[in-house]
Amino acid sequence: MSNTNNLIILGARILLSFMFILAGFGKLADAAGTAGMIAGAGLPAATALAYLAGAFELLTGLAVLVGFQTKIVGWLLAGFCVFTAVLFHLPYASGTELVNILNQIMVMKNITLAGAYILLATYGPGVYSLDARRGAYVAA
Repeated sequence: MSNTNNLIILGARILLSFMFILAGFGKLADAAGTAGMIAGAGLPAATALAYLAGAFELLTGLAVLVGFQTKIVGWLLAGFCVFTAVLFHLPYASGTELVNILNQIMVMKNITLAGAYILLATYGPGVYSLDARRGAYVAA
């Protein structure tokens, strides 16, 4: 793979990590809003799950950023995106018109991100990653 392609993969990893790092940090700093969504979906232990989701998002976002355990993290984030789309955003015909539109956008965003994370899991993090430095990724 060319150096240009590896730089593009690095840039893509940075972009893909941004949302989860910020969202995870936000949930850990103030989990009340997320706990409300979780409780609204009928799940138990909403506050604990909000903190768990925040830690998951922050840690997986950081892992994508530095390219650590990229294949595993890519599959986990793809699953997380589909899971949250279906559980929290897919029933978008249940709120006000604005909420319905926002949830429809969130479903499309999550499904699209799942595709990006599947690509990352399949093709790896590129040579500018911790996986490459520790020999877990071999450039094609």
